[in-house]
Amino acid sequence: MRESATLGGGCFWCLDAVYRRIHGVLSVESGYCGGQVHQPSYEQICTGKTGHAEVVRLSFDPAIISYREILEIFFLIHDPTTLNRQGNDVGTQYRSVIYSHSHEQHAIAEAVKTAMADHWDAPIVTELAMAPMFYPAEAYHQDYFTQHPQQGYCAFVVAPKVSKARQAFRKIWKQD
Repeated sequence: MRESATLGGGCFWCLDAVYRRIHGVLSVESGYCGGQVHQPSYEQICTGKTGHAEVVRLSFDPAIISYREILEIFFLIHDPTTLNRQGNDVGTQYRSVIYSHSHEQHAIAEAVKTAMADHWDAPIVTELAMAPMFYPAEAYHQDYFTQHPQQGYCAFVVAPKVSKARQAFRKIWKQD
């Protein structure tokens, strides 16, 4: 049995790198959701004018990892209190968003978002919506961190998020 989850929490390289290392996550694909342009390119997304968010679409086995756990990881590995920003990445394409694939997922997302509010000093601004059309990102964006661990952004932004998630979710972390 498989379920899908689509999440945006800043640059998709960070989410991609973490979720690929979680037991029960069967596949991860970086892409774009929520905008007005059909088949957008990375260059178009970077302008901030298409309305898309950088996202990852996960396929996971709910017998191994629940949707709630997927969302708990999501809220740990990015700052859900900053509107259209994650660190130095600024723009609507970096917004915090959960795109639900069912009404049940939407209800779980609302409950987890409410529960996570106690963990932050500022209000959570994560957008909740039903999943729109997903457009896969270009091939070079897929599993970017594994391919380029020494690249500056990967070394200084992605790697610390991976390390933080590894510590917090040891029981469900795949062997490195």
